[in-house]
Amino acid sequence: MTYSSSMYQSLKHVIVKHPNEAFISQQHLSEEWKKFNYIEEPNFEESIKEYAEFISILEKNVPIIDYLPASSEAGLDSLYAHDPIKFTKEGAIILKSGKKLRQPEARIYKEYLLEKGIPIIGELTGDAVSDGGDLVWLDDKTLAVGLGYRTNNEAIKQLKEMTAHLVDEFIVVQLPHDQGEDECLHLMSFISMVDQDLAVVHSRLMPVFFRQLLIERGITLIEVPDEEYRNLGCNVLALAPRVCVIAAGNPVTKQRLIDAGATVYEYKGNEISYKGTGGPTCLTCPVIRA
Repeated sequence: MTYSSSMYQSLKHVIVKHPNEAFISQQHLSEEWKKFNYIEEPNFEESIKEYAEFISILEKNVPIIDYLPASSEAGLDSLYAHDPIKFTKEGAIILKSGKKLRQPEARIYKEYLLEKGIPIIGELTGDAVSDGGDLVWLDDKTLAVGLGYRTNNEAIKQLKEMTAHLVDEFIVVQLPHDQGEDECLHLMSFISMVDQDLAVVHSRLMPVFFRQLLIERGITLIEVPDEEYRNLGCNVLALAPRVCVIAAGNPVTKQRLIDAGATVYEYKGNEISYKGTGGPTCLTCPVIRA
C-alpha cells in the first residue's frame, strides 16, 4: 500500500479528532483556552455544529475517516490532527511538536497507528522538534520543510536522513519571525498545494528563493489578500486536484480558486479554526492519497 506523499491527490483515508474528544466541554475550554494561546474562548456547542458541517464535506469526498480517541494527556490543540505526524509513501514519521503543550500527542498518535497496523518509518529523537504543518510535499519526490519556531535544525537533519531514499529534493525554507514565538507560523501557513501546478500562497511571508522556485516549477500562485490571510484564507485543504475546502469568509481567495478551475467547499470555522488558528489542513491528517 502506498501512503500519502502528496498534498493534492485524491484523499482516500484521513485521520481527524472530534471536538467532543479535544475540547471536551465548555468548562474545559474556559479553563484551558488561554493556556493554549487561543484568540478567544471557543463556544463548545457552536464548535460541534461547525465540525459537523466540516465532516459532512469530508464524508462526500473521502471514503475512510478515522477518529482519534480522547486522551487526558492531549489538550485542546489535538483537534488539529495534522501536526503530530507526517506521512510518506511508506508510512508515518512520528514528530515532536515545537509547542511543548502538544508534545504528548506524538506518543498517543504512535499507539493509535500501531493499533491500526499503519506502518511507522521513523520517529524524531533527542532535541529535534517539528510540526506536521512545516512539512509540505510539492510533489511525491519533493519535500519542503520550514525552519522556524516549531521545527528546528536537528529535526531537519533527522527528517532528511529518514526520507533520503524517498525524496529527490529536500528544500529547507527559513520561516520569518512574523508575530513571534508564541504564535503559530508554519510553512503551511503561507502555502497550500491544490494541484501539481497550483498553490494558494501569501507571498509577503515567503522567502524570495522559495517563491521563485515554485514559479520555475510551473506552479501558478493564487495570492491571498492580507485580511483573508488573517482569516486562514491561505489554509486550503485539497480533497482532490482542484477540489478543495476553505474556511468561510474568504471571498477573494474563493473566487480566485474558482477562476483557476477549482471546486470550492466552505465551512463555518470561527470556533474550530479561527480561534485556534488551525484551518482545514490542520484539522486533517491525510493517510492515503491516490
